[in-house]
Amino acid sequence: MEPRIWLIGGPTASGKTAISLRLAREIDGEIINADSIQLYRDLEILSARPTPEELGQAPHHLFGVADAAEAWSVGRWQRAALPIIAEVRNQGKSPILVGGTGLYFRSLTHGLAEIPASAVETRAAVAADFETLGEAAFRDRLAQVDPTAAARIALGDRQRLARAWEVYLTAGQSLSALQTQTTAPFNAGDWRGVAIDPPREALYARCDARLAAMVEAGAADEVTALMARGLDPDLPVMKALGLAEIAAWQAGEMSLDAALAAAQQATRRYAKRQATWFRNQTPDWPRITAADPEAQWGQFLALTAP
Repeated sequence: MEPRIWLIGGPTASGKTAISLRLAREIDGEIINADSIQLYRDLEILSARPTPEELGQAPHHLFGVADAAEAWSVGRWQRAALPIIAEVRNQGKSPILVGGTGLYFRSLTHGLAEIPASAVETRAAVAADFETLGEAAFRDRLAQVDPTAAARIALGDRQRLARAWEVYLTAGQSLSALQTQTTAPFNAGDWRGVAIDPPREALYARCDARLAAMVEAGAADEVTALMARGLDPDLPVMKALGLAEIAAWQAGEMSLDAALAAAQQATRRYAKRQATWFRNQTPDWPRITAADPEAQWGQFLALTAP
């Protein structure tokens, strides 16, 4: 039997890194990034990438491999991850995929639909429509042809709203309909998923403390360098938690304390959405509900015992 593929998901600051490192040491596994922002090399601190000390504890893949100017999609991540997973298994080791981007995991467990690319003219027309209609009216129009996508896509996520409408114009089918036409790349017995879901208060406290520590560690310098590049604000990296608030402080639009408080609030809200996604989309995955790292590891062992 080939080595098992491990999927470790959960909200930001929930303890995924610690569990994945401990598992990697125990089973001689290799860790593969499944977080959409940790892909980008420009935000080592702000994206909470593993530290150099953590990277030295096990082989790591797909961390800091993309430039901020690149727009990695779920499909691009899957195309990069699948050969790495295969190679790790060929070496007799277990791949350990860890992160908070639920759609990355879903692309492995349910497959990924073949979504047609949109023509430049279509993208330009949709962008113009969005500017004219505004988000609320644009979302209402999308809901008429793809109510699932309209309900699922988060407020303010212009990129995904526009993409869903582009797909409908290009394919003549809704994005949600196309996404049901998939084949998973692995058999169900090949992988094991675990979701980390600590108590809400403990999770929020971790989010707040980690963001403050990031600022102390130099996250503001990363933001300065990134904003100086004048990149398209719709690029994925520009959605990184804390980026907008730190940039606003640096521009003199708010105090550091206000920026930190706003970033912490945004992070807590995002963590809540992530936790809700994993509860709804991975109901059959065992849940680690402890907050303390040692207790989390104990639950992991109990939940995954043969």
